[in-house]
Amino acid sequence: MRRPMTNHPESTAGHPISAARPDSTRQPGQPGHPHPTWIALRWLFLFRLVVLIGLILLFSPSALDPLITPANAALAWNVLIFYAIVVLLSGLNLYARWPSRGSQVHLAIYIDIIAFTFLMYAAGGAASGIGILIGVTVAAGALLMEGRLALLFASFAALAVLTEQIYSDLYGHVATASYTQAGLLGAIFFAVALLAHVLYRRVREAEAMAARRTVDIANLTKLNAFIIANLDTGILVVDGERHLRLKNKAALELLDVDAIKPGSSLVDFSPEVVEWLETQVQNPAPEGTVMRVGERELRATLKLLGDYRASGALIYLRDNQELTREAQQIKLAALGTLTASIAHNIRNPLSAITHASQLFADGKDLPEDDRHLLDIIRRNSARIDETVRSVLQLSRRDRMDPVSIDAALWIEEFAEEFRETHRLAPDRLTLEITFSPDPVEVDPRHLHQIVSNLCENALIHGGYGNEPPRIKIRLLPIGETADQPLIEIADEGPGIDAKTARDIFNPFFTTKTSGTGLGLYIARELAETNGIHLTYERADPHGSRFRLHFTR
Repeated sequence: MRRPMTNHPESTAGHPISAARPDSTRQPGQPGHPHPTWIALRWLFLFRLVVLIGLILLFSPSALDPLITPANAALAWNVLIFYAIVVLLSGLNLYARWPSRGSQVHLAIYIDIIAFTFLMYAAGGAASGIGILIGVTVAAGALLMEGRLALLFASFAALAVLTEQIYSDLYGHVATASYTQAGLLGAIFFAVALLAHVLYRRVREAEAMAARRTVDIANLTKLNAFIIANLDTGILVVDGERHLRLKNKAALELLDVDAIKPGSSLVDFSPEVVEWLETQVQNPAPEGTVMRVGERELRATLKLLGDYRASGALIYLRDNQELTREAQQIKLAALGTLTASIAHNIRNPLSAITHASQLFADGKDLPEDDRHLLDIIRRNSARIDETVRSVLQLSRRDRMDPVSIDAALWIEEFAEEFRETHRLAPDRLTLEITFSPDPVEVDPRHLHQIVSNLCENALIHGGYGNEPPRIKIRLLPIGETADQPLIEIADEGPGIDAKTARDIFNPFFTTKTSGTGLGLYIARELAETNGIHLTYERADPHGSRFRLHFTR
């Protein structure tokens, strides 16, 4: 995976592995089935036809042995005419597929043994060499019937040869072979039958093993394609000419490509990857390097498939920002767990320090230097408390209690509360509600914290020139259907430059000397927990726009 599973891997997602069929369900001609296939019968028909043509040439007047009497020659031709008719009729039976396959094999073997025995008699007995055709017929019967009845065919052939020898000895007019030769010929028939039976069993076992290996390879291919198709890591396999041989969905998404045909040149849809690949071939980096493709930074790793360029290469692609974010989440999860366990040990002495500084500040005749030191104590105590509170919020971000709320009504209530809390005039925080959306499922506490963080950032950074910060909250529809709302928090400040905007949602990133740098990160984490997509846009000519896209 990655199942192959066709490299349309999705088609095998449900059942990547198929089990082998038991013997009881095998089709005719497969190992273990008692009847030959129609194809095998066609080969038997062709074999008999070739033998017939050879015998006609052997008994032709120009090639006939002078020792053969005219009576035996006439007998041979009568047998050949009969045999030709039978062979041609067997071809018609094969075309009509009647009688059954097993019956056709039985008739062909018995008729061939009888016909070849008569021809052997006409040619001078066992010494003529025609008896070898009987051995070939026995072997053919043993193979076609899958080893079954092999000894019966051999017994019938040996009996026919022995009968021919006795008849020649009693009524023949020429010197015939001895009984020893006939007996050896019969023994050869049995040996051929047994060897054919053993050979067939070996062939059948090899065929069955090959069939199992084929199923295993097909299943493994499907499984590999299935795994590759569902990997979050982008996979590209290219040959020595830098033509694409394999890709997965993640690679297409990372390269921002809709579809690529296998065999396409890599340079046609991603020249950046080709340039990076040639650089890595010359100076390989074992851990991979970062390259920019469009607006994305991708961490790519190269694995050569051989020592030569023609062997091709395997390229792994990962979103570098996603990797950074995963590492940060791991660190923050550990930090949140640690802070949650020792929060009371931090907050208890911190509360004591804060309380003591307040009592100390109430004293009379306190020198100005001491008051300055008390201010330092209070500010840093507040920073510690804010840091602990922020990290605790991270550890509790998955504890959500969604309810159905009216977004328009909720925004009005939030704006009134925020103005009162921060003592803002109505023109400092304005609303724009353009439609009445359907209720949304969200945790009100999380939504309040998200919007509060964004509005508080706007109060800090939203001033421009000598003008005080002004905040505008807009409720807009998403798309033409307007089935989901969008909340926009806008300010008229200087905005955020493009380089800084890429990092504003990273934890502990801040442009202030004070602060934890967790506000926007927590806002995004809480938004994603509630199925909300938080984005930033720079306004023109200045200002910032934070947007909450409700997706569920």
